Amino acid sequence: MEVYKWIWKYVGKYKHVSMAGLFLVLSASMLGMVNPYMAGIIVDRVISGRNTDILLTIIGIILGVTLLRTIMRYVFQLIFETVSQNVVYNIRDDIYSRLQELDFKFFDTTRTGDIMSRMTGDIEAVRHFVAGAVYNLFESTVLFIFVTVVLFIINFEFALIMLAISPLIAFLTFKLANTIKPVFTAIREQFSRLNTVVQENISGNRVVKAFAMEGYEVEKFARENSGFREKNLEAAAIWGKYFPMLECLAGMLSVVMVLIGGVMVINGLLTLGELVIFNGFIWAISTPIRMSGWLINDVQRFSASADKIMKLLSTEPEIKKPVCPVAKNRIKGSIEFENVSFGYGDGAVLKNISFKVEPGQTVAFVGPTGSGKSTVVNLICRFYDCTEGEILVDGININKMDMRKLRADIAVAIQDVFLFSDTIEGNIAYGVPDATISQVRRAASVANADGFISGFREGYDTIVGERGVGLSGGQKQRVALSRALLKNPSVFVFDDTTSSVDMETEHKIQMSLKQYFKEKTTVIIAHRISSVKDADMIFVLDGGNIIERGRHEELIRNKGYYYSMYTNQSGDFDNICAVDDGQEVL
Repeated sequence: MEVYKWIWKYVGKYKHVSMAGLFLVLSASMLGMVNPYMAGIIVDRVISGRNTDILLTIIGIILGVTLLRTIMRYVFQLIFETVSQNVVYNIRDDIYSRLQELDFKFFDTTRTGDIMSRMTGDIEAVRHFVAGAVYNLFESTVLFIFVTVVLFIINFEFALIMLAISPLIAFLTFKLANTIKPVFTAIREQFSRLNTVVQENISGNRVVKAFAMEGYEVEKFARENSGFREKNLEAAAIWGKYFPMLECLAGMLSVVMVLIGGVMVINGLLTLGELVIFNGFIWAISTPIRMSGWLINDVQRFSASADKIMKLLSTEPEIKKPVCPVAKNRIKGSIEFENVSFGYGDGAVLKNISFKVEPGQTVAFVGPTGSGKSTVVNLICRFYDCTEGEILVDGININKMDMRKLRADIAVAIQDVFLFSDTIEGNIAYGVPDATISQVRRAASVANADGFISGFREGYDTIVGERGVGLSGGQKQRVALSRALLKNPSVFVFDDTTSSVDMETEHKIQMSLKQYFKEKTTVIIAHRISSVKDADMIFVLDGGNIIERGRHEELIRNKGYYYSMYTNQSGDFDNICAVDDGQEVL
């Protein structure tokens, strides 16, 4: 029942229109009783009774009812299609809004194919239910009830015989409903896996071709595609088991009518006209019986899809917004970690980290891959919550700050650049949509990007392609850097932002940034010593711990891990020796 309560929240917004549509369904069903009844009158009173005076009147009624019923069916089908489109529009809006609220952990653990399935196939199943299954179910039920009442009024005994098979039909329908739903749930799951394979293959097509793994990817897709086929064949086997029985029972009605009805007419228990009426109404009984299997199919498909959508909509972000956030229009840029620990699952990434960054300072984090450098950035922006300790910005725990305002005052440029399939100007101005072209060009100039952008035929109107495929790695990083600079926040965070540019270009960018970053707090994560040597404070991370801290000159004098990095990057490998614990030091 939960799925029906849920869908009513959306359909209920259009309840007056929907009720009007159901009224038209009811009216059309009632009018469907008229023509078979008129046919019986023609047989008994016109043909048998030779009363031709009423023939034209009856024909006029039949034509009028047929026209009116056709108009009604057109109108209520249009109504339900309109309501269904409005419903799925609102559901799709809600899903997309919920996706924007969910945090990194959800996207870390949820396949893109699953999300796309919710937005496409599952929503389409909901639309089909609202647009067709609802009124078909209502119409079939109303028709069956109306015809049953009319038949019992005409001839109670014959109607009782005609409907004797109804309990068996109800039993088969119930069995079908219970059997088919788990299969539809499995179909939706397999469809999600199929979507995931396709999405990953398309996104990673360059990697696939670079490693000549097209054959492997075809086989992987074939496995999931075969699984999808098998699940659908499993559903088809269930249909094949129950539908022929339902069709047979529906067909039995005609046999019963001809045999039993003929005997009753011969014995004078039923008039020929009444038999014609029964024959005219036979469709109104057999059609709901035939439709029952298909309607149960549609209802269970809807139920399986609605369950998936409801689960997504009910997913709550783990990063909770504060009930009464601390009012702060703009942060100054002070950042402090107090005994902060963090881990993904069971693995600890940061262990009891403490440091403080004053407003306007430039600090840097260096260390081996997996040491926790990028995690520091994620915690500052509150993409994740630390498991222990506190993170303070301007002396305020970030858990008590409005997340949108916090992130609005922090600009992040990361190594794994994502560019939208838009113009270069649109990508740079993404965080500041109302920025002028002169502001965009200034940010690009600071990032040393204006030169290569101006070299394109379309300049800043150049479409970069999906994920920036039309640009090189270094060009994409400079566009991303421009995007961060244009935001003009209080805190800049650069996570290996210039790793794909050459040393000369990096030096030019650093010279420009020195002027641009005055009075701005800057956090730099890098592997190159050249990117961090001018920082006010450098933190060396290893294994989730800060093992060294200080300025460049001080760390060089200490001859620890930082000095080892510096020597490696300078090309002086001869002075490196191994100590007993296996770590490389000087």
